Amino acid sequence: MRTGMGPVAVLASLALIFAQGCSTRPGGRGDVYDTRIRAETQLELGNRQADRGDLDAALALLDEAMRFAVLADDSGLRVRAGLSRGNVLLSLGRADEARAGMNLAVEEALRTGDRELAALARIHEARRRLLSPGGAGAAGGVVEEVSREMALLRDPVQVAFAWTVVALAEGELGRYDRAEAAARRSLAAHERGRRLELAAFDWFMIASFRSRSGDFAGARLALEASMSLDRRVENSWGLASGWRALGDVERRAGNPDAARAAYARASEIFRALGNYRAADEALSRVE
Repeated sequence: MRTGMGPVAVLASLALIFAQGCSTRPGGRGDVYDTRIRAETQLELGNRQADRGDLDAALALLDEAMRFAVLADDSGLRVRAGLSRGNVLLSLGRADEARAGMNLAVEEALRTGDRELAALARIHEARRRLLSPGGAGAAGGVVEEVSREMALLRDPVQVAFAWTVVALAEGELGRYDRAEAAARRSLAAHERGRRLELAAFDWFMIASFRSRSGDFAGARLALEASMSLDRRVENSWGLASGWRALGDVERRAGNPDAARAAYARASEIFRALGNYRAADEALSRVE
């Protein structure tokens, strides 16, 4: 789920489908993997619901993914489901549960002896620390840690995810040029893989960094790029979030009429989605 153009904590609902690149999917001929396949299915659905802003539904799906992972006694699946579940709990404001879940995922990853899986788990945990209340002070350490762990990743989607964590941390440090450079590394990977919904989020992050640095014209261009991709994949939640963010940019740029129009457009889409709380919140930003 995306929010407006404020500090890094408001970006806590980064697209959770980033976590799905580990090579733990079942394979081989003649074997039966029904339980693992069900876990993978629930995991993918849960991540997509989270990315579309329906966090309660996402959590229910991820709970089922974890249950099937436990039934299959598949450590890789347990780690990936635990990481996604922790991210959703963090986005729901349940920080203590998120921390406990992440810690279990890290422990399980270390137990497997899989260095790549353990690195991924530590990157997710670093992101959790960064996005937790009071986590801004950890930003410098997060940049160093994630940059180090990234060297152990092979999957392009996971590497892109790591770059987004670096970008968020650099943004929290106020190093907006570095933040955009990191986000562009993620964007390049997503564009190569035709992962348009994730590329849209990369542009959304870039817009945030530009807005916070005072480059409102650049922020507008980045949001136009983000929403163009969201229209192509029919991501209504991303479009509503983009219009709301554009309202924030216009308000800060001193254009109240343009801000009001953007907030109204965001509210209309949120309301069509059935999210009346987000619709009302968007309108409440009008000054």
